[in-house]
Amino acid sequence: MAGVFFYNGDWYDESPRVTGPMDHSFWMASTVFDGARSFQGMAPDLDKHCARLARSAKALGFEPTMETAEVIDLCKQAARKLPKESELYIRPMYFARGGFIDPEPDSAEFILAVYDSPMPDASGFSAHFAAERRPARDMAPTDAKASCLYPNSGRAIAAARKAGFDNAILMDANDNVAEFATSNIWTVKDGVAFTPAATGCFLAGITRERVKILAKAAGIEVQETFMSRDDVMNADEIFNSGNFGKIMPVTRIEDRELQPGPVAKKLRKMYMDFARESQLF
Repeated sequence: MAGVFFYNGDWYDESPRVTGPMDHSFWMASTVFDGARSFQGMAPDLDKHCARLARSAKALGFEPTMETAEVIDLCKQAARKLPKESELYIRPMYFARGGFIDPEPDSAEFILAVYDSPMPDASGFSAHFAAERRPARDMAPTDAKASCLYPNSGRAIAAARKAGFDNAILMDANDNVAEFATSNIWTVKDGVAFTPAATGCFLAGITRERVKILAKAAGIEVQETFMSRDDVMNADEIFNSGNFGKIMPVTRIEDRELQPGPVAKKLRKMYMDFARESQLF
């Protein structure tokens, strides 16, 4: 896997070793990250991903060590070190070194990883409803893109694959639909796009917000609402929004087959047109 890494003022061609058993992040999972994309020389909403990284660090109780503008510049430098045609995952991170149960606020360190990660097949994916749930905001640091939240997503994905699906839909503690395991969920009914209300149990993603803006520009009505399992099962279209694959349709939900629908297709095209405004090269 081709990649470049920045840590402690230096660039590396291989993943540097940065942590050990006495570090708080290794022991207590005080690590936050964000994920942006570079593909076809474009990096859409890179600035927003880097800004959210700082907010995530503060939500976990430690202070960012770099200005957002510096992080953006490093991400651009890293992407330009790799071939223009590369499809990259851009992952800036903070982790805390010091602390016992809570991290020492001034012990955070920054690291950046930018590496090959092909864009997923845009033709669609299958999903089922998971047994796992999203925690409420008073149960976990759901206002941060925190690594400690992802083992639950990993369990949901593993169970989905074992059952013959690509992804999983997680409910919240009140039995409302929350999101896919690692991306936000959308449905379409009678031409109206629906997405779960941002109640704090999941990150209302940057790509989700971009979809709302694009939908408004296209004259597509968007409703943020509480969503039930039946709402999903009876939808005309289902699609996701997320950094990794941007906008992708669901082609099978449980035992129901679906075709990629016109709303998802239109929004994906609009997203790619928008992305061309963010050329790095």
